[in-house]
This record gives sequence, structure tokens and C-alpha cells, in this order.
Amino acid sequence: MKPQQILIGALLLSAAGLGAFLAFGGGQENGNVLSGYIEGEPLYLASPVAGRLVALGVQRGDVVVAGATFFSVDPTQTQAARDQALAETEAAKSLAADAQRGQRPAELGVIEAQLAAAHAVLNEADTSLKRVEPLAKAGAASRAQLDSAVAARATAAANVSAIDKQLQAARLGAREDQARAAQDRVRQAQAALGAAEARLTDLSPQSPADGRVEDVFFQPGEWVPANQPVLSFIPDDRVRLRFFAPETDMAAYAVGSEVSFSCDGCAKDLKAKITYVSPRPEFTPPIIYSRETRDRMVFLVEALPATSKGLMPGQPIDVLPLKAAAK
Repeated sequence: MKPQQILIGALLLSAAGLGAFLAFGGGQENGNVLSGYIEGEPLYLASPVAGRLVALGVQRGDVVVAGATFFSVDPTQTQAARDQALAETEAAKSLAADAQRGQRPAELGVIEAQLAAAHAVLNEADTSLKRVEPLAKAGAASRAQLDSAVAARATAAANVSAIDKQLQAARLGAREDQARAAQDRVRQAQAALGAAEARLTDLSPQSPADGRVEDVFFQPGEWVPANQPVLSFIPDDRVRLRFFAPETDMAAYAVGSEVSFSCDGCAKDLKAKITYVSPRPEFTPPIIYSRETRDRMVFLVEALPATSKGLMPGQPIDVLPLKAAAK
């Protein structure tokens, strides 16, 4: 037999074996389990401002606990902005307190002098009225002179009352418009201070949960651009199972249902709750769709494990299949 014929025969046998495996094995070790894998959804931690990386508290593959500091970017410029915002806040508070205290002594002195002058005018108007009233009764003064004296006395009294109210308001600190404006400036300065402090905190982010550092992209001393991820982190609560369920039993795979799974080197009796079922089917392998090949149709299913301890992203798993209720 020629070598070419031997090669062709071997290729045909290999193709037949592969076809039989895909047709009857479905990519699984046996028909009692569904194949899948562990997937981690990473968070990408970055700095909101550019700067030099001055500290790196973790390395690739490290297991960290919630609250651990990942890295620190040079805070010099951000600290200066925070200090400026703090100074502006204190200055605004001082202005607000001054507005609440009312008029200054010099300003109060002016109003008091105006009140004294108004009292002098009122006393003069009283004296004039007391002089005109008897003369008017005796006919020595006209009615118009009496009315003029009464009106002058009323005007002087009203002026004294108005200036007195102004003085009392100044003493009580009733510069209301200035006080409100001062309080608005305080709130504005406090908001700027809060933003500066938050940005300073963002320069040294901490772990939001227990998890594992997937990768590190910068090392201490390197310049980190703003919003450029410094590392990727997979929290334990973002570890998922992904497996493929057959079309014939999809009615059993509803969100909230529980599945059992296992993996090499993992604990026993592992459970997971289904959180997602794909609305679109897939084929293994992609061949012509027909009634005879529907058993090759599978749907992607994702499930959240009851515990992610010991589970590694990329790790293969075996899931015990759920069976749809018979119709």
C-alpha cells in the first residue's frame, strides 16, 4: 500500500472518530454531567488623576481581604487642592459668623447718631405742637398752623420708630441677605472640600470585598495616566459558573434554581444558584439545524456558587444536570 493511501486512511479514521465523539459525547466525559468552567468578572481599579505610582500593596495572584489598600498614587497635588479647599471653607465660615453677629460697632454708632437726631426733631415737634395748640384755641393761630404742627410731630415720631427698629435689628444681627449669602458660600466651599477629600481617597483605593488580584499593570515608580487601570481584581462575589445545558431540559433551568457541581481538588457537595439563562441557543458542533440534530443544541447558563472558596477562574467543572418535568 502506498504511503499516500495510508495517510488518507488515517485521516479518514481520525475524522470519523472526531465525528463520533462530537455526536455522542457532546464534549462531556459522560452523559451524566454537564461541562462548564469557573469565570471571574474582574473590577479594574484606577486613579482619577495622573501621577507617579508610589506604593503597590499587592501582586498578581494575591488573595486579599476587604479593606486592604491596593496601591497609592503620588498625592502631592491633590493634597494641595484639598488644603486650599479647607482654607476656603474656614474663611467662608468666618464670614458667615461675622454676618450673623450683625453690624460692627462703627456701623451701630452711625445708626445711634441718626436715632438721637430723630429724637431731637421729635422733641422740637412736640414743643411746637404744645405752643400752637393753645394759640389755636384762643384764635391767635390758624387751623392750618395747627394741622402743620400735628403733621410734623407725627412724621418725627414715625422717623424715630423706623430708626429704632433698624438699630434693634442691627444689634440682633439681622443682616439677613448677607447672612444667607455667607451660608451659601460655606456650603459651596464644603462641597469643594468634600470632592477634594474624595479624590484624595481615590488615590489609594481599598478592596471592596474579599477576592483575588488577577493582574497588575504598573509597578512603583511608573507614571500612571488618569483613569488607566493599575490592576484587575476579582471579588469573591463576582465568581460565576458557566456551563451549557441541553435544549431538551431547558425548562428545568430557571433563574433561582439550584444546581450541584464538582471540580478537581474542590470541596464536596458544592451548590450554585442559577442567575442567568441565555435566550439564544448554540450548537456543538455548528451543523445544519434540523429536528434530528436538536440534541446538539445547548444554552449557556450562569450560576452563583454558595461559596467561592477554592474556586479558580478558568477551572473546569462538572454540573449535575436538571431534568425537565415530563409532559
